[in-house]
Amino acid sequence: MTGRFDHLPNRRAIVDRRAVADTIAALDENDPVALGRQATILLKAALDAGRVEVAKRLAEHPSRGLEVSSAQAYLIDQLLRLLFDFTTTRLHPAPAPTPDDRLTLIAVGGYGRGEMAPHSDVDIGFLTPGKQTPRVERIIESMLYTLWDLGLKLGQSSRSLDEMIRQAKADITVRTALLEARYVTGDMDLYEEASRRFKVEVQADTARAFIADKLVERDLRHRKMGDTRYVVEPNVKEGKGGLRDLHALFWIGKYIYDVQRAAQLVDVGLFTKAEYRLFHRADNFFQAVRCHLHSITGRAEDRLTFDVQREIADRMRFSDRPGKPKVERFMHFYFLQAKTVGDLTGVFLAHLDEKFAARGRRFGLPTIRRSPRRLNGFVLDRGRLALPDDDFFRAEPVRLIEIFQLADRNTLEIHPLAMRAAARDVKLVDDIRDDPTANALFLDVLSSPRDPELVLRWMNETGVFGRFVPDFGRVVAQMQFDMYHHYTVDEHTIRALGLLARIENGALKDDHPLASAIFRQIVSRRVLYVAVLLHDIAKGRGGDHSILGAEVAQRLCPRFGLSPAETETVAWLVRWHLLMSATAFKRDLSDFKTILDFCDVVQSPERLRLLLVLTIVDIRAVGPGVWNGWKRQLLGDLYESAEEVLRLGHKQKGRAERIAAKHETLHADLGWSDAEFAAFVRRMPEAYWIAEPEDVLVHNARFLAGTGDAQLAIDAHVYPGRGATLVTIYAADHPGLFYRIAGAIHVAGGNIIDARIHTTRDGMAVDNFLVQDPFGRPFDGSEQLARLKTAIEDALANRGKLADRLVAKPLPRARAEAFDIVPNAMIDNRASNRFTVVEVNARDGPALLNRLAQALFQSKVTIHSAHVATYGERAVDTFYITDLTGDRITAPARLKTLERRLLAAAAGKQLDLAA
Repeated sequence: MTGRFDHLPNRRAIVDRRAVADTIAALDENDPVALGRQATILLKAALDAGRVEVAKRLAEHPSRGLEVSSAQAYLIDQLLRLLFDFTTTRLHPAPAPTPDDRLTLIAVGGYGRGEMAPHSDVDIGFLTPGKQTPRVERIIESMLYTLWDLGLKLGQSSRSLDEMIRQAKADITVRTALLEARYVTGDMDLYEEASRRFKVEVQADTARAFIADKLVERDLRHRKMGDTRYVVEPNVKEGKGGLRDLHALFWIGKYIYDVQRAAQLVDVGLFTKAEYRLFHRADNFFQAVRCHLHSITGRAEDRLTFDVQREIADRMRFSDRPGKPKVERFMHFYFLQAKTVGDLTGVFLAHLDEKFAARGRRFGLPTIRRSPRRLNGFVLDRGRLALPDDDFFRAEPVRLIEIFQLADRNTLEIHPLAMRAAARDVKLVDDIRDDPTANALFLDVLSSPRDPELVLRWMNETGVFGRFVPDFGRVVAQMQFDMYHHYTVDEHTIRALGLLARIENGALKDDHPLASAIFRQIVSRRVLYVAVLLHDIAKGRGGDHSILGAEVAQRLCPRFGLSPAETETVAWLVRWHLLMSATAFKRDLSDFKTILDFCDVVQSPERLRLLLVLTIVDIRAVGPGVWNGWKRQLLGDLYESAEEVLRLGHKQKGRAERIAAKHETLHADLGWSDAEFAAFVRRMPEAYWIAEPEDVLVHNARFLAGTGDAQLAIDAHVYPGRGATLVTIYAADHPGLFYRIAGAIHVAGGNIIDARIHTTRDGMAVDNFLVQDPFGRPFDGSEQLARLKTAIEDALANRGKLADRLVAKPLPRARAEAFDIVPNAMIDNRASNRFTVVEVNARDGPALLNRLAQALFQSKVTIHSAHVATYGERAVDTFYITDLTGDRITAPARLKTLERRLLAAAAGKQLDLAA
């Protein structure tokens, strides 16, 4: 053995190889098949017992990831040696083996490194001196069948020495796996010959190409995983800042210097002792997390999803703190380790760059200048901003901010060794926080018209950002334990600032035409940049982060150099940064009271412009797929209505004028006779003309004109402006119609995001629903639409029991069950002059809207509109209702009963129909 596992305590408790070998040797069976079966049973018992012992060690010492992963590899080693000896001596003995019969079994990949989680693949290789002899073929075949019978997932290869060299030269993946090859059992001379030939024929003089290939491979992997280490459901193995990035550093060091252990990277100068300790700590932690992941899920799972994060936090003995539950503390530590891996990678590659610089271009970027050039005392080292000496920051701490400002202003990369020096000297920032020059430089970076996201990310990586703005430091690597936010708070904020710069420079004008157009009208752009920086600054403090954040803004803005007026505006934006989205997505924008209430808070066109842009970047920076056409349309509608009120002091056209204008436009679009159009207008209630936009009015009119005397007609078509499908149902109005339609749409696989309910003067319902699939896309496939229409027809005709079909419909995102959400129902008679507004917050689940609508039906109320917003696992459903006579509901007893029914429905409980 190589001594790889000498550090493991009490190895015989994992597996006593000698005892198992003696038991196998005592097997008295002449039939090879029966003998193999009996040996397999003994090996399986040893494997199961060993796994129990490894699991026990993980439970007793839940943070010793490297020790547990080594124990798992040690167990597999011993079983392979037992199986190899048994197969070569009992199943396929050779009294006089020839030199061609030589066979070596090696461990490769992660197993070769001696690191395995409970369900990791067992990566092995069989090596022969030349073409396999019949005996060797039988040995390999027998071993593989036995290993499969043991339930092991194998990654295996069988190669001659010449094949090994040829494939290693041709394939970087094979070369990397063989780089970590480790002798397990078999012919030692053959292994040593293979090792020698690999070094001489594959490794020699190919270091630069190997490094370049591994970096390209790393970049592709990062892009596939989202290209950030701060996703809230990270991949422990493949994600940015995870185990694979650590492995890449070790592979490169091993390829160049032939080190056998990561600790030897210090000896060859690629890490300092302090940096290696950080490397070891991150490696140990990630290995522990991965082992727990495999143990909990019972499979080779590397994605740290919400439903396991809480259990791993428990297992690893994290505890709750005021305002911060244990799961968020665990994930905070996770992201700090991922950040450490990123820092170490930069330093490591800087060392390599220096070593290989004399041979030509450096990794990733072309050589710009050979000789250093001065820039405000800094030097340019081959196009990167570098330090002239090691004490440069200590001599003048303001340079810790200036280096980032110069990098931004001159579009330069910062040398990794300068980044390392900044991280080392970061405490010096404490002395310059109140320095006007330092704050002016910081504000220059923050509101840069170039690429503030990139430079602020560098500043965050070194720790300078969080040290200079300690309130920001409190949210670095802080996750929010929900399914809505995809990134940590600091990553979300930096992404939002990047989006803001791209909207300003016109790069996103196709996605955000309104925001791009009004940006030129914004008077104080730096107010907006500071507000984006501070909008989530107070998250994790145990209170309303909007209110607490406004207090932070009042304190920080003067320090940054903002005037009292600018400070007031920033604080207002932080305080109300959720107002516009809450109004647009959860309120009825056709109700003029909604617009007036919104304008009472906003009060000025400049604030409205600032708030719109802040709202857009805040939503988009939440994560991929969160922004869509529906949200763009609603925010645009709210902006235009509010802008008209704020500019003119009132709506340009009153209710009657607005209806008349819509009549005139619709009449022109339809081309109907005056009599036909007048008859149609008389059928529709006044609220219909206010609530629906002009394109929906046109579509509804043509649809209704074609229904004739039908008592039920259904139309569905994609509504591109809102990224959804408009489903219109024309049916005889009756109590419970809405909840039946809502249930049917869910049964068909659709999600309702908005609904308008109208009743014609002759008793027919005209209901417009906006529907998406579970992934936020239009519900537009021909099969989907056919299924939708059939489900609605069946529900309204009482064909089949709708409740049973809803129960059978599974929740599309079962991970929502990982979150504790207490349902909440709020009933408001002040939000509208005509309706009682009901808002229900609950966990998003099967047919939630259907259950709530049924509770309203049982409460004998009329639903006039419904608005659905989802935030990950949380749903917010808002209804505008009246009693059956068209009045608001004001009786306290009735309101209390309504609230109780809604809470029961939100919790999925049986409705109390007797109350």
